[in-house]
Amino acid sequence: MSLESLLAIAAILFCIGLYGALSRSNVIAVFMSIEIMFNAVNLTFVAFGRYITPLAFDVNLGSLLTGQVFVIFVITVAAAEIALGLGIVLALYRSTNSIDLSQIVRLKH
Repeated sequence: MSLESLLAIAAILFCIGLYGALSRSNVIAVFMSIEIMFNAVNLTFVAFGRYITPLAFDVNLGSLLTGQVFVIFVITVAAAEIALGLGIVLALYRSTNSIDLSQIVRLKH
């Protein structure tokens, strides 16, 4: 696959995730949409890491894995986001017996 096709797939995935995050009222569906957006960014990092390599790659092998290192950081941030989001979902469910985003205003009181 070429770099352009991988970037097109990543853009499509990101748009699907953005649409899902903006159109859903269920917290779990919003988190899943955000994860799709994170995966689109991961695909972009890996594609750039694969196709844009330094000319003297034999000097520093660590510079070839730059995209993969960024992906590990994004996965770490996504795991922390899910852990924090689960706490918010549990607090929302305990106070409103629902996980609808329109009920999140009740957490202020």
